[in-house]
Amino acid sequence: MNATVSPLMMIDADTIGVSIPQAASPVIELEGKSYLRDAKGALMPVETIKAQHRLEDETVRKVMHFARALSEQIARFKAHTFEDLNAFQSLLEQEYGARAGGAKGNVTFQSFDGTMKVQVQIADQISFGPELQQAKKLVDECLVEWGSQSHEAIRALVNRVFSVEKEGQINRAELFSLLRLDIADERWLRGMAAIRDAIRITGTKAYVRFYERAAPDAPWRHINLDLAAA
Repeated sequence: MNATVSPLMMIDADTIGVSIPQAASPVIELEGKSYLRDAKGALMPVETIKAQHRLEDETVRKVMHFARALSEQIARFKAHTFEDLNAFQSLLEQEYGARAGGAKGNVTFQSFDGTMKVQVQIADQISFGPELQQAKKLVDECLVEWGSQSHEAIRALVNRVFSVEKEGQINRAELFSLLRLDIADERWLRGMAAIRDAIRITGTKAYVRFYERAAPDAPWRHINLDLAAA
């Protein structure tokens, strides 16, 4: 019976379009014997390691080898992309005395034929101060007073906002949905004010996205560089 070949084992340099040297072997040769180091740092004779564990080790090392190289290539591409776009922005600034883009620096660059565009978006990096805990107490008081059968949608939203796995983390998208609710309760309003006071803008981060289409009247297609969404 022929063994099934995993797609992972078929990855090579041509698959991802990069030239990569061979990964260093993890095998350690001592006194004519071959060993692999285990997770505790001990040297294990290769012949005592199960075949599937050795194959798993080889597969992971092979995939990781390509992942590192691809990550480095993407980092270089990102750096060159921003260098080129900033250089063009500088030319516009010299010509017109102002940079293109909105108040936050968001800007779209488009090819002359209208079939390709590059979008740069500047997003705020946000953290939350201790006022957030006070906001949570005020919101909880409102929910307790309203009763378990009322405002179920709001209760579910609050649970999603403050249901975190690690201290200091919070569901930001749901939090801003909470702020948009029109509720006149005085404690609720104080809670929302506390949330707003808790918001700290700690910096900004630039994102670049790429789009293309077959014709100027065709829909845009996002050129995906995210492995999780590929």
